[in-house]
Amino acid sequence: MADNGLASLNRRLKAIPKAAREAVQPALKKAGDDLAKDVAHLAERARDSGDLIKSIAVTTAGNQTPPYSQPGGGKVVPENQVVVTVGNTAVRYAHLVEYGTAPHENRGEFAGTHHPGTEAQPFFWPAFRLNRKKLANRIKRAVGKAVKSAR
Repeated sequence: MADNGLASLNRRLKAIPKAAREAVQPALKKAGDDLAKDVAHLAERARDSGDLIKSIAVTTAGNQTPPYSQPGGGKVVPENQVVVTVGNTAVRYAHLVEYGTAPHENRGEFAGTHHPGTEAQPFFWPAFRLNRKKLANRIKRAVGKAVKSAR
C-alpha cells in the first residue's frame, strides 16, 4: 500500500457529489496546518536564522507549491489533497538539515577544504509519522459527515 490508501480515498471522493467533496476541504486545510505546526516545532532545534521554519508552507488543492520546496517543489496540488512543504527559493537546504550530510571535500569558494559533515536533525518526517493516524482519522470523519449530509 504505497499510497497509504490515497487512491482508495480519491475513488470514494469522486463517487460522491461535488458539494460533499468541497465540504472536506476545511478538514484537509486544518490537517495541513496542524502538521505544519508540528514540523515547525520539531525544526526549532535546528534553528539558525529561522528561515527554515518560515519556509514551511501549506498548499491547498489547485495551488502551486513553492519552488525548490521539499518534498515536491513547484507542483500543482491535486483535488482532495493538501501538501505541507519546507523550503523555497531562498531556503534550499531543508533536505540537508533533515538527513544530514556526509564528510566531503568542498568545491567552489571553499575548494580544497574539508567539511566534516553535519548530523541529521529530522523534523519533517517525524512530525508526519506522529500525526499520520490522527490527521487521517480527522479527514475520514469529515468525508463521512460530508457524504451523509450530501445524500
